[in-house]
Amino acid sequence: MFSCLVNIPANATWAQDGVTIAGGHGQGNVTNQLFYPLGLFVDDDQTVIIADYNNHRIMQWKKGDTTNGQVVAGGNGKGKGLHQFNGPTDVLIDKETNTLIICDRGSQRVVRWSRRSGTTQGEILIDDIWCWELAMDEHRYLYVSDVEKREVRRYQLGENNGILVAGGNGQGDELNQLNEPRCLFVDRQQNVYVSDLYNHRVVNWSKGAKEGVVVAGGQGGGSALTQLSHPGGIFVDTLGTLYVADSNNNRVMRWTQGAKQGTVIVGGNRYGEGANQFNSPVALSFDRYGNLYVADHYNHRVQRFSIE
Repeated sequence: MFSCLVNIPANATWAQDGVTIAGGHGQGNVTNQLFYPLGLFVDDDQTVIIADYNNHRIMQWKKGDTTNGQVVAGGNGKGKGLHQFNGPTDVLIDKETNTLIICDRGSQRVVRWSRRSGTTQGEILIDDIWCWELAMDEHRYLYVSDVEKREVRRYQLGENNGILVAGGNGQGDELNQLNEPRCLFVDRQQNVYVSDLYNHRVVNWSKGAKEGVVVAGGQGGGSALTQLSHPGGIFVDTLGTLYVADSNNNRVMRWTQGAKQGTVIVGGNRYGEGANQFNSPVALSFDRYGNLYVADHYNHRVQRFSIE
């Protein structure tokens, strides 16, 4: 989750055909299927953890086993019990405690599940929050986007209130506002990057700032290289280069620092289910080698694009 882990060369390119490493067998709830996957987290050993939104479960797919995933949290039907989820949208691994931290959006809570085998329920960390995505910095502060309050807060684990770090000034397109903050990335300096869905932009809020700076898009929704359309997952590498899942344009873009336009690194071939296509890429991540992983929402799969 931290930018310090991934060094990607400035001129890096990726295979244009993705390999399905999770799902890809249509929508469903058996172990080789996903149903509207959303957030994903790639561990150091290339294990991929996926928020399987419409199956109300968290799935783990180990490297090399693309046939079947394993349910590691939830999977007990839709509900508000501590053993259940209602539309989980994101997940990350807290390595310090070997736990999963999960945004259970429909139940308006953030929960923690132990990764130890035999765990049958989680514990509530934050409640009464319309969360969408999570990030954790290297000091183990937790950042959560709230799509209802249009803000991002930073929490110490164990506290329920948090400190406002982005937005919180109502819905709008001013630099101190957000309009449905979705995905997050936090760098080593605790700068918070937010994909601002309905403003079609990515905004960077420096630590302590009262307003953000647009670092991608912000030119209205569209498909030009200066534009984004409903941006989803974001990632920032050690050079400060931003990667964006440009969901409605079915492409992943790279924006270098200060650039007025981005470049397409994969996708951009209309929507479809080919190896070089997406149908709403909503989340992305990189492993430590720079390989790219994309949650391909309506194709019910996760694609891996190898760095070349």
